[in-house]
Amino acid sequence: MTYCVGIKLNAGLVFLSDSRTNAGVDHISTFRKMIVYEQPGDRVMVLLSAGNLSISQSVREILQIEELRETKESGEESPPITIWNAKSMFDAARVLGSAVRHVYDRDAEALKHAGLDFNVSFIFGGQVKGEGMRLFLVYAAGNFIEATTETPYFQVGESKYGKPVLDRVLTPETPLDEAAKCALVSMDSTMKSNLSVGLPLDLVVYEANTLRTDKVICIDADNPYYRMMHNSWGQKLREVFDSIEDPVWDDAYTEHPLKMPATRHSPLRKISTPEEKLI
Repeated sequence: MTYCVGIKLNAGLVFLSDSRTNAGVDHISTFRKMIVYEQPGDRVMVLLSAGNLSISQSVREILQIEELRETKESGEESPPITIWNAKSMFDAARVLGSAVRHVYDRDAEALKHAGLDFNVSFIFGGQVKGEGMRLFLVYAAGNFIEATTETPYFQVGESKYGKPVLDRVLTPETPLDEAAKCALVSMDSTMKSNLSVGLPLDLVVYEANTLRTDKVICIDADNPYYRMMHNSWGQKLREVFDSIEDPVWDDAYTEHPLKMPATRHSPLRKISTPEEKLI
């Protein structure tokens, strides 16, 4: 399995992925889930993948040369659109969708006969010169949705463990460094609860309108910042937990009583004999 997160902020974009792939407890491998496409001064695009490794690798390979062909109203064929000449991130996402469908047409039937689903998803974001940054979540059918101010991030893979901290911290106004820290905490929480997600990590931080990025970092177990964050997060969580008052079960005074009648519901009913009805 894997865990990837992409975040869109006013200040830029943050992408983080793990690199663990496993086909059982005795077959664990490391494969990178992130790739950066960059033409400095013209476009920066980042792709993160989750799902069947053979499918995602095929899509990544095809994406570099995939051409989206369209016909004008006059019947004349337009010049093919690729990720290298797309005028917008939306068009680039359409090219990615076409690449996904290309692999589906080639491999889906064979996978089905082998008892496997066509399981893949992508986070795709970046900026093309002439427009603002955009972030997309691309599904196995090649269709996609775009991040908004109400939903400034996307996750693929083992998303549930790292979601709470993202929901509590991220807003469009969050600074890039803070968002990168939040993404790393989200990843650390996921790795703590799920052994199918693991180091090393790939982190890319893109500053809006620069059309290049030099913040491309590989993080392993020896990374001093990651070790500090991992230890501090666990310690601070424990301190916050310990600072919350324990529930009081007797009738002793407390400012925050737990034993209070619910305003809209009756207490749970006990059943004492076989004859009693549930309702």
